[in-house]
This record gives sequence, C-alpha cells and structure tokens, in this order.
Amino acid sequence: MSASTAEPVAGVVRDRAVLAVDLGGTAMKGAVVSASGDAVAELTRPTPSADVVAALVSLFHDLRDLAADAGCDVIGAGVVTPGIVDEERGIVLYASNLDWRDVPLLDTIRAALDMPVALGHDVRAAGIAERLIGAARGFDDFVLVPIGTGVAAALITAGGTVTGATGAAGEFGHIPVIPGGEECTCGQRGCLEVYVSGAGLARRYAAAGGSDLSSREIVARLGTDPTADRVWSQAVDVLAQGLNIMTLLLDPGVIVLGGGFSRAGDALMVPLTERMSDGLAWRSRPLVVRSELGGDAGRTGAAILAFRAAGRSDLPASWAERFEKRPVLAE
Repeated sequence: MSASTAEPVAGVVRDRAVLAVDLGGTAMKGAVVSASGDAVAELTRPTPSADVVAALVSLFHDLRDLAADAGCDVIGAGVVTPGIVDEERGIVLYASNLDWRDVPLLDTIRAALDMPVALGHDVRAAGIAERLIGAARGFDDFVLVPIGTGVAAALITAGGTVTGATGAAGEFGHIPVIPGGEECTCGQRGCLEVYVSGAGLARRYAAAGGSDLSSREIVARLGTDPTADRVWSQAVDVLAQGLNIMTLLLDPGVIVLGGGFSRAGDALMVPLTERMSDGLAWRSRPLVVRSELGGDAGRTGAAILAFRAAGRSDLPASWAERFEKRPVLAE
C-alpha cells in the first residue's frame, strides 16, 4: 500500500467534529469535519484489493488521531459506499467493485470506534450534500447523476431520498436505453453506461478504430478527430434520452451532473441541453447544472450523516446559511 496523504487545513475553528469517509473502489477519501463544515484534516489512501474492512477501520483510527492532534472532540463517524446499501440495517448487500456481499459494515465500524456511526450510499449521500450546500440547494425535487467509470443517480423527491424496496434505487447507468445494444458488464444489453461513462467512451472509441485514450483525451480531440466526434455525439444522444426519461418519470426541478464527464464543460452541456429540449415535445426540460461539490460531495454527505447519527442535525443545517445567497448556475 502506498503512503497516505494527510493535509491539515490552517485557520479552522477546532471544536466538535466527525470522521467522514467516502469509500470507493480505488480510494478511501477521509476527513475530520468540524461543526462548521470545514475539513480540519484530510487523509486519503488507496482501497486495497483485500481486507477492505480492516483498512477502513485503520483509516478511521488514524483520522481520530488527527482529530485529537487538532484538539477536536469527535462525536460521530460516517462512511458511504457504492453498491446496494441497506441503510436501516447497516448492511452493504452488494458492491461489485469491493467484492462485497452482505457485509455488516455499520456494526463493524461502530464496534471498532465505540461512537455513533452512520452508513450511507455514496451517491445518495452526495445528493444530500448537493441539496444542502451545492448546486441543488433550494430544490426539493432534483436528480444528481455522477458520471465517471460508471453511472448512478440520487433521486430526491418532495425533499426525501428514494432508496427503493431493496436499497437499489438509482441504478441509472443500467437502464437499457438501446434495444439490442452493446452488452454491458451487468449482463444486460444497451445499458446507458455502456455508452455514457468514462470507461464506456474509451472502450467504444478504441473499438471504432481509435487509439487507447482516456475519456478526457477523447474530449480534447473533439473537432479534429471524426471518430472522437462520432463516439461523443452518440454518448450525448444516449445521455439526453436517459435524462429525458428521468424527467418524465420524476419531474425534477434541476438535474445535477457530476463526475469526470461533467468536466467536459460546454462540449457536454451545450449539445446535451439542446438534445434534451428537442426530445421533449410537450414540456420544457428542467435546469441542467454541474455539481458544485465535485469529488468532495460523497465525503461531505458522509459528514452530514455522521452529525445526524450523533444527534446533531442542527450543525450541518447551519452550513446552508453560508451558501444561501450564492446563485445556482443554471444551464
């Protein structure tokens, strides 16, 4: 395992705090988050291929040591993970990129730390954070769609997060949008993320005769590389179709896009919003904006859940006051 990175942040009021970790397939991003919502310290480590739970517990212990060094009183902890998460029972039912099935993560972390602990789904937690202090603040009905290696969604309606009967709501990337389309790793055909994801774009570009490039490199070739233009245009078409389906089902006030795809800027947002509008005959499309929290959204959501688990929902609620006058950037 490579060395971890710790980054104390100067000038932060050090008081009550929580430990927050966004557990991903490649990295575990942790922070000590104060009552004012600031990161007192940050600690990131690669996610190991085995013994992930032990590595996660070790990260939490090291975060607690950093909190002590900073003079913080730690009152709770939160961890968010990908996969199918039963948040009420505290069990990760399935997470393919962690090779987990039926992992009782909440009880394990709670026993290791002996403090209030919250477990959440990474994208749903990011949605909570975007609504409180990010691009969706002020909206009770919105969708967050992070597009990276894969695609998922946080669905918020009437201020509540939709989790579904099995905790699997939000598998936006596995909606079959192209009948008889290309095979997905999930076993279905024509799934949205086959066409609209960093991995999917790179694979389809190479299959069309291009070289082995990342999605960012492919976007950089737009306008000069016909293969890149064609594959990108197909991806935008599929995403517009998927978001229009989401629009007609849920009627969100705003759709927030996150992940690596959203960093394509106008190359994505201009054709996407035009094609969404063209595909909706009798209604207007919702606002489509980029995430304001970026890669910190999941970890921020974990901190919010941790304060709630500690019985201090009032503390993250106060963070919104710092952002309420900041305009939402609409597209």
